[in-house]
Amino acid sequence: MQSIKKQFVTDENLKPVAVIINYQDWQKIEALLQEGEQEDSTESFKALAAYAGSIQLTIDPLEYQSEIRNS
Repeated sequence: MQSIKKQFVTDENLKPVAVIINYQDWQKIEALLQEGEQEDSTESFKALAAYAGSIQLTIDPLEYQSEIRNS
């Protein structure tokens, strides 16, 4: 992993409140995050697809919700 040059911005109590990084570094980080999101969503979809059709509901979910709220 590359080293990222950064500067910390602190408040009057010297607690960090922000980080300043170069714009080029930010673009690289953003691209990596987007790649990760796409991989995560694909994996999540595949995991959920394995359960498709395995649950048989006995009552409509909205009817159930209404019953619970009215009781």
